[in-house]
Amino acid sequence: MLQSIFDQGLDRLAANHVPLSPLGFLARTGSIYPERIAIIHGDLRRSYAEFHTRSRRLASALVRAGVKPGETVAAMLPNVPAMLEAHFGVPMAGAVLNSLNIRLDAPTIAFMLQHSETKVLLTDQEFAPVIEQALASMADKPLVIDVMDDLARTGHAIGAMTFEAFLATGDPDFDAILPADEWQAISLNYTSGTTGDPKGVVYHHRGAYLNALGNGMVWHLPDQPIYLWTLPMFHCNGWCFPWTITAYAGTHVCLRRVDAAAMFEAIAAHGVTHMCGAPIVMGMLINAAQEQRKPLPHPVQLMTAAAPPPAAVIEAMEAQGFRITHVYGLTEVYGPVTVCEWHPAWNELPIAEQARLKARQGVRYPVLDGLMVADPETLVPVPADGETMGEVFMRGNVVMKGYLKNPSASEAAFRGGWFHTGDLGVMHADGYIELKDRSKDIIISGGENISTIEVEGVLYRHPAVLEAAVVARPDAKWGETPCAFVFVKDGAGVTEAEMIAFCRQHLAGYKVPKTVVFGPLPKTSTGKIQKYLLRDRAKAL
Repeated sequence: MLQSIFDQGLDRLAANHVPLSPLGFLARTGSIYPERIAIIHGDLRRSYAEFHTRSRRLASALVRAGVKPGETVAAMLPNVPAMLEAHFGVPMAGAVLNSLNIRLDAPTIAFMLQHSETKVLLTDQEFAPVIEQALASMADKPLVIDVMDDLARTGHAIGAMTFEAFLATGDPDFDAILPADEWQAISLNYTSGTTGDPKGVVYHHRGAYLNALGNGMVWHLPDQPIYLWTLPMFHCNGWCFPWTITAYAGTHVCLRRVDAAAMFEAIAAHGVTHMCGAPIVMGMLINAAQEQRKPLPHPVQLMTAAAPPPAAVIEAMEAQGFRITHVYGLTEVYGPVTVCEWHPAWNELPIAEQARLKARQGVRYPVLDGLMVADPETLVPVPADGETMGEVFMRGNVVMKGYLKNPSASEAAFRGGWFHTGDLGVMHADGYIELKDRSKDIIISGGENISTIEVEGVLYRHPAVLEAAVVARPDAKWGETPCAFVFVKDGAGVTEAEMIAFCRQHLAGYKVPKTVVFGPLPKTSTGKIQKYLLRDRAKAL
C-alpha cells in the first residue's frame, strides 16, 4: 500500500496509542474520587479507593494462584460487591471473566466450566449445593473460592478458602496487566442453550470499552449517578454497566434479590436515579402491593430491553414516575446496541402514542457502525415502510469476537459480513427499527405471517392480564394458529372466550388466538419467557 504523507515518520508509539480497555475507568475514578461511595450492599459502604485496592488484590491473588493471561476465571455470584470487583480484578490479571447464570443446573454449569477450561471459580455460599454437584462430574476441577455474604439466606463453604482470605494473599499495589492488544478477550458469556449446548460468546476489551461509554451517551448519564443493580451482572456483564457506572463515578447499589419491596426500599433509602431491567421488573413495580411501595424521591430513569415491552406497560410505568428508555441488543453484541432515541416534539403527543413510539427498538448506538433490516438470504435491505419484514443485522466494534471453540457457528453468524441476529423486524420511514418476532417464533397461519409480539401487545391491554406470551399451535387446517398463554393479576377473573373476544376487537381475524391457556409462565433468570417450553405445551394440547 502506498504510504500517505500522513504516515511517513508518524509511527504508532506508546505515547500516542494505547489499547482501549474499560479497566482504566476504575483507576481514574479511584484516584480522583477516592472517598466517594462506590458500592452499597446492605449496611456495607465501600469507597472507590477500597474498590480499586480490592480489585488489584484480586488480580494479584489470581496471578499468585497460577492464573495466566488468557485463562478463564468463572464467577457464580448474584449482584454482590465481589461480582463488581471480579469485573475489574479478573481482567486486571490478564484473565477472562466467565459470569455464570446463577439459576443454571449442575450439568450445564459443569459443561461451561469444562468448555471454558476454568482455572478458578468464585462462588457464592448459597450456590454450594449445585456447584458441588457440578464439580463432582468433573475430572479437572478449578480452584474454588467461597464468597461469604451476610445477606445470603443459606449455604456453606465448599472451597479452598474464602474470598476475603484469598484477597489477603494479593498485593494492594499490584500493577494491572493491561491488554497488549484491545482485541484480547475480556469476558465470556454463554447463551441460554435452549437448542443443544450453550455457545460461549467472547467479548474483547475494545468492545467492552466502547459499549460501556455508549450506554452513558444514549442514556445521557449525569456525573455520579446512583445505580440500582436489578439487572443480573451475569447477563452480558450487566450490559457493560459495571464499567459504565464506574466511569461516571457513580454509586453501585447492590441488590441480592429482586422483588418489588426491595426495589422501592432501595430507591427511597439511597436516592436511586437509574436502574435497568427486563419487562418482568417493570411488571413487579407496576403490580406491587400498596404496602410494598414507597414514594419515589424523584423521577427514576429505567432502561429496559429483553422482550419488547408492550406499550401498555410503558404507559403504566411512566404514570408512576419512571422514565423509560427502551434499548435492544443480544448477548453477541455486549447487551444493548440500539436505543429508541427520543424526540422532544414527541412529548406533545398523547401518552398512548408516546408509549407506542417508545416500544420501538429504535436506532443504533453511536458505537455500533451498522444496523439494517434485510432479506436473510440476499442481505438486501427491505423498504423502510414499517411493514415489510426482514431480519435485523448488525456490524461494528461492539459485535463479539465469535463463539468459543465453535468456528462453524461463528461463520454462520457472520455470513456476508454482517452479524445475523435471528430477530425479525421492520424499518420505519424515520430510520427506527421495530421488532416483530424471533425468526423461530413467527406464526405462519394459512400462508399469512403473524407477529406474536403484535398479538401479545393486545393481550397486555386487557386489564386482567399480568403476563402474556403467544406461540404457534399445530392446526390441521391452517398449519399453525396462535395459542396464548396468559397469567392474570391476583383477584382478576377472565375466561378463554372473553380473552378471544377482546382480541377480536383489536386484531384481524386470522391473528386472533384460537386457544388461551391460563397460568404462570416459565422464564429464564433474566426474565425472558421460555417460549420453547410453551411451544411444547401447545403441541400437547
